[in-house]
Amino acid sequence: MSRIKILIALLFLGFQGFSMTSDTIGSQVWAGKLPIGGTQLTIVVNIYTLQHDSLAATLDSPDQGAKGIAISEIRLTKDSLMFKSKIIGASYAGGFNKTKDTVTGMFKQSGFNLPLTFSLQSGEYKVNRPQEPVPPFPYRSEEVTIHNHKDNVDLAGTLTLPPDPGTYPAVVLITGSGPQNRNEELLGHKPFLVLSDYLTRRGIAVLRYDDRGTGKSTGKFDSATTYDFASDAAAAVSFLQYRDEIDPRRVGAIGHSEGGLIVEILGASPDAPAFLVSMAGPSLTGEEILILQTALISKANGEKESDIEANEKLERDIYSIIKKNNDDVKATYKIKQTLTAFNNRMKGTEGYEPLDSTVMNARIQTLISPWFRTFLTLDPIEYIRKIKCPVLVINGSLDLQVPADENLAGWEKGLIFAGNSKYSIEKVEGVNHLFQHAQTGSPNEYSNIEETISPEVLTIIGNWILQTTGKK
Repeated sequence: MSRIKILIALLFLGFQGFSMTSDTIGSQVWAGKLPIGGTQLTIVVNIYTLQHDSLAATLDSPDQGAKGIAISEIRLTKDSLMFKSKIIGASYAGGFNKTKDTVTGMFKQSGFNLPLTFSLQSGEYKVNRPQEPVPPFPYRSEEVTIHNHKDNVDLAGTLTLPPDPGTYPAVVLITGSGPQNRNEELLGHKPFLVLSDYLTRRGIAVLRYDDRGTGKSTGKFDSATTYDFASDAAAAVSFLQYRDEIDPRRVGAIGHSEGGLIVEILGASPDAPAFLVSMAGPSLTGEEILILQTALISKANGEKESDIEANEKLERDIYSIIKKNNDDVKATYKIKQTLTAFNNRMKGTEGYEPLDSTVMNARIQTLISPWFRTFLTLDPIEYIRKIKCPVLVINGSLDLQVPADENLAGWEKGLIFAGNSKYSIEKVEGVNHLFQHAQTGSPNEYSNIEETISPEVLTIIGNWILQTTGKK
């Protein structure tokens, strides 16, 4: 859920560039792993030879579902590869090995200077995702548009329906933080595609949609807060309730991560859905979640205790500035002072890479964004205490982003306060924040795990919905 770390990865999203045409007479595909933010991001360079021996090229980031990022300049010689992409402000320069199947060099972007080795691929680069469904599907699928009248936003989505005529229970899928498409595509996985396929095959209609300002949806993502996304989700629930194929009394919502927070907001409203599923939804404030997750992920990544403590103090100082200063100019000035002082204090510390001005400014803009200001202080318990409908709350024991024990305990206390006896709380052993079977739970593992969602988790969710809606 954290947006505090500004990764180079974020700059790749949403760009489209050159696509192969009839002028293309040959191509090469090179792939490598970019070490960034404690993880490795797959980068693919597609080089096309055109007529008259001219070149064109694009960048892909398969781990994020980004394809066709325009490369504005490329030079390929017998000894070296160099390219630049103006649209994301990145460049690369490297030299070939003796066998000409490996390029070793440096990738530069936003003040980062990172080692990147490319290897020549035998064909199109593909990641192995065995759970990802492929057509033909044994159910109906329809492209739909959901209009949020309150904010005048059109959400583009996909509605999947069981094949036989009738009226069905239905769910809306609500994504986690960051600009997500309808499949909640991230790090080479499409969790909502897998989840919707599973549920629809079991007789449950599923609506999933692109976040506002993302994919084919209208509106502005950057200026939106959790409450705006909750408004979109409410519009999606209402859309389903008016479909002839859907039983309006059995329309629920499933939210993952920040989507779980949105589920809480929906559940506390007078027009609450018929049932709710929280997949790693928080019961702690954003500030508490961020501090806890940073420490846990740092420990899983083997960072020293003294560094973890220093980073926690920095986080608390910055969050305090944000909460005390509603004026963005004042907040920016004070955060910059704090980060600069931290940089100076940590200089010379083994393994510490100082923030340059570009990265620092980008990080500050995220910290003072409307979304972050809202998320920092929003208290989920206020909403959980008002939820009366049936709720399934599920977390993984290896979730380091929304830790299971602390958040499940808060959920249960809040539901008991609400007088809600129609809830089920599940802690699934050995799965992470994405509900994959994992070793440590570190986000470093997400893209390297072939599994998208644990079959056990899919079964728990499917069984609970069918029991709750009286279909089993």
